[in-house]
Amino acid sequence: MLLTYYILSALFILASALPFIPHQHWIFRVPEIGRIQVMFLQLIAIMIGLLFVENKDLLFWISIGIHSIFIAHHLMLLIPYTPIYRKRVKDNVQKHSDTVSVISVNVYQFNEQYQNLVDLVLEVKPDILLTMESNQAWDDALTAIEKDYPNFKKVPLENTYGIHFYTRFEVKSIKVNYLISDDLPSIEASVITDDGFDFTFFGVHPPPPSPTEEDTSKERDGELLALGKKVLETKGATIVVGDFNNVAWAKSSILFRKTSELIDPRIGRGFVSTYHARYWVLRFPIDLFFHSTEIFIEDFKTLRNIGSDHLPLFSKFYINKTEDIQEDEVETLEKEEEQEVEEMIEDGIAEQSERPQVATE
Repeated sequence: MLLTYYILSALFILASALPFIPHQHWIFRVPEIGRIQVMFLQLIAIMIGLLFVENKDLLFWISIGIHSIFIAHHLMLLIPYTPIYRKRVKDNVQKHSDTVSVISVNVYQFNEQYQNLVDLVLEVKPDILLTMESNQAWDDALTAIEKDYPNFKKVPLENTYGIHFYTRFEVKSIKVNYLISDDLPSIEASVITDDGFDFTFFGVHPPPPSPTEEDTSKERDGELLALGKKVLETKGATIVVGDFNNVAWAKSSILFRKTSELIDPRIGRGFVSTYHARYWVLRFPIDLFFHSTEIFIEDFKTLRNIGSDHLPLFSKFYINKTEDIQEDEVETLEKEEEQEVEEMIEDGIAEQSERPQVATE
């Protein structure tokens, strides 16, 4: 039992320590995504140790102390993304616009249950739909909704980075941006609601650092931070939605939030985890949403599984262009962080990807 305890403790402590190393290799960045699970594993390790280890020597108590320090650190990072964290009440903010609803979903390119998403869209009737990993087969299937969503931009790709945008609203413009690489499209749309309010929508899907995809997070981080700079130059109400392949508490997500000067609706609301759809124990909040101070969130949740490895993310919001109650939630970059952001964007652009044009499952 003692040997088993020390082996597990060493693994869990290592998983907690790796994110402190500021290297962009996936070995250091992936444990950052699983911080919730690692924290609970460390709690379990402490309980097992206290209950079943008989020889509680100095090394044992040192391991308990290290676990406790890391758990406290996890809690410090994670508590803001729970309802425990108190935010200023915004219930009485006047609605200047009608509510706007959005579904954002990574459909999983090899998922052939196309009708599940079509049925969900017809049932929920969102004002905007963003799909990621949508290839030509998904493009064909989604023609079923085009009569209700006449304004769209479709980029069907077979490399798992296809992206489709649909809206029933009038649009002033929709364009595709390639911020880091010519095979990583993102969406930028200038939208006008039925009651005449305009806002800018960005949809993004950068590649994840993982042993099966990109060795490092350079392209992901560069894409997000380049987008953050573009958002900062955008005037008026703005939202950014997509599969970030990153969690909100990760350093690059925080830098994105500061660069763009947007607000994370998960703060004070909950994790709203989206991936993996089939395994709730291994579920992480990697489909993110950020908004400007003119946007007020009314609903934010996941929807039912459509056969993908991601759950659809649903949000509902309205616009108020005069209320300043959310201004104090905006964070900005420190001087040294500005230089770091520029370097991460340059590294992302310089990274040479070897993604195949046609991905295989």
